[in-house]
Amino acid sequence: MAKCDLTGKSKQHGHNVSFSLRRTNRVFKPNIQKKTVSINGKKVKMNLSTQAIRTLKKKGAI
Repeated sequence: MAKCDLTGKSKQHGHNVSFSLRRTNRVFKPNIQKKTVSINGKKVKMNLSTQAIRTLKKKGAI
């Protein structure tokens, strides 16, 4: 299962709703990517969501 190591974001469940309002199950999956991040001078591979990557870029960590 895809899960962000930093934020804990993972899949969510919901429904597809048709025109006739019938509901079928579906899964919303986060956009998880492998990134190498340096923490205290050590390079660590992490599974991060794209929102976490954007935040790290904004803060200057990447």
